[in-house]
Amino acid sequence: MSLSDPLGDMLTRIRNGQRAMKSSVTSPSSKLRLNVLEALKREGFIRGYEVSEKEKGKPEITIELKYYQGRGVIEHVSRVSKPGRRIYSGVKELPTIRNGLGVAILSTPNGVLSDNEAREAHVGGEVLCKLY
Repeated sequence: MSLSDPLGDMLTRIRNGQRAMKSSVTSPSSKLRLNVLEALKREGFIRGYEVSEKEKGKPEITIELKYYQGRGVIEHVSRVSKPGRRIYSGVKELPTIRNGLGVAILSTPNGVLSDNEAREAHVGGEVLCKLY
């Protein structure tokens, strides 16, 4: 099965899993997805993730979702830069999501970083997604 937007697919799986109050969701593995999940883990939006190989040559990620007082920690997740339209931001124009309560995930020359980490490293890049 070919996907035109693999990152958007993973974000949709996370969104649907949170709404259904699942403890974990699975997604096919890729380097970009793992880097985005690592940034989400550093920011405290997911409990963790684990890579396993269900079939030979097809790694799969199990993402452990996080809840607080019966509600999902991630209330909103959306894809900003899409395959048909890329959105780039310099360090001075980095978005602030919900006055700092949310986070934007960026693909920078230093790797995949949150907006706060990108400001500290003084780098801009492609805005992949935003969540709060």
